[in-house]
Amino acid sequence: MLIQLAVMGMLAALLPLTIVWVSSDTDKYRKLVWVTLFLTFDLIMFGAFTRLTDSGLGCPDWPGCYGQANPFQAHADIRAAETAMPTGPVTVMKAWIEMIHRYFAMGIGVLIVAMMVIAWRRWLKSGRREMKFLPVFPTVLFGFVCLQGAFGAWTVTLKLQPIIVTIHLLLGMALLALLTWFGARQSDHPPVPQLASALRVPAALAIMLLAIQIALGGWVSSNYAALACTDFPLCHGTLLPQMDFANGFTLWRDLGMTAKGEYLLLPALIAIHWAHRAFAFAVIIFVAWIALRALKIDGLRKTARWLLIMIALQFATGALTVFLNFPLALAVAHNGGAAILVLLLTMLNCKIRAASNAAPI
Repeated sequence: MLIQLAVMGMLAALLPLTIVWVSSDTDKYRKLVWVTLFLTFDLIMFGAFTRLTDSGLGCPDWPGCYGQANPFQAHADIRAAETAMPTGPVTVMKAWIEMIHRYFAMGIGVLIVAMMVIAWRRWLKSGRREMKFLPVFPTVLFGFVCLQGAFGAWTVTLKLQPIIVTIHLLLGMALLALLTWFGARQSDHPPVPQLASALRVPAALAIMLLAIQIALGGWVSSNYAALACTDFPLCHGTLLPQMDFANGFTLWRDLGMTAKGEYLLLPALIAIHWAHRAFAFAVIIFVAWIALRALKIDGLRKTARWLLIMIALQFATGALTVFLNFPLALAVAHNGGAAILVLLLTMLNCKIRAASNAAPI
């Protein structure tokens, strides 16, 4: 089974590697980084789709499916589970969604391994002079993707425990940020005036606030609290509804249960939803303020414009998700918007840092 899964991962990476190889781009290493970044964004979107379609336990073991490398081979076991519980977590469709997600993730892992091997070979071959191929960053990426894989396994083996699912999401976003930073270092950008260095601390704070908001969003999703409030901007007709923060934000507990093993009640779910919604306003205001300041600086304007557009779209998709009773497409788009904001804020931080480093000592 493990050999078959390894082959599937290599096949998933074959098309992007071929695209890089036949590309007319003279810098194929940079092309590989950006292709991996693009596919990581796609994986985050597909991961959201997997989670939101309740397919996380479509194959209730790991790394295979009922001990097999694909749902075709495990069809009898999957069909038996679906027959016993037609609305349960295991169906043929959910099994395929979960396994495609795993194949996709393995493909990303193969691309990062290729990136790391190329960097080490070029670094050693050049006598350790080509800083572009400094292998530290690709090696960190490899370790990071292994950690992400471990949390993917625990997501299944611990039966969608909310804290594990949320950390899995955060690690995916962090991997996207690291690849964005690495990709930005591989590319040339217009010079940014040194006055941008005044935004260095606020921009770093913005991405930390966004990380907290994504964690809160992951906590909403992993606890199935998206519809705990069905109106907006109020919640159950009031600004401060009855909420149970103690049980809602107990981190180590099973899905749908309190730490004492009792069922998680609506006030706890409302607390989870309300915290994500309330903190969103702080993030929107702060990121919009950063973007408006960046609009005044050459070299940052394009990124700032996209930040303003995306923060508006993210607010709209979040509100519409509530108004329209959680349609799947909008919920996935909301996750994708968060990923794009991570990418844009990482790029903004990279450009500001470059301007700061260029400042005279």
